[in-house]
Amino acid sequence: MDKTNLKKEYTNGEVTVVWQNGKCIHSRVCFTGLPSVFDPSHRPWISIHGATTQEIIDQVKKCPSGALSYYMNDASNQEAETMETVVEVRPNGPLIIYGTLKVRDREGNESIKNKTTAFCRCGGSHNKPYCDGSHLKNGFEG
Repeated sequence: MDKTNLKKEYTNGEVTVVWQNGKCIHSRVCFTGLPSVFDPSHRPWISIHGATTQEIIDQVKKCPSGALSYYMNDASNQEAETMETVVEVRPNGPLIIYGTLKVRDREGNESIKNKTTAFCRCGGSHNKPYCDGSHLKNGFEG
């Protein structure tokens, strides 16, 4: 098992939250926004019953790296959203893109992102084009 690329799921019956540690940039958006669900000082660190389904969905959508995602458990509710696209430049950090995006990597592989995505701006990410938090270690200013 590759401990740097784990995928865990947590469900409350209505929604399942998926966490992928290999994508996490430790932005702290999850636990500062909804500490009743996301608490890295506890194990498991996600307490899925700590908030309403809608509160959980709203917070997961704010994850800048895509490490957190969700899906609805009811097969008839396969929520698909299209979001307005907005770009935010974080001081000394990544470009945060909110919205529906088609991302094509160097090899030509495409993926659709219907949420918040963080793109590397410092050049140090080991997960390009996505931010992996390297800007915190390499002293990036911008």
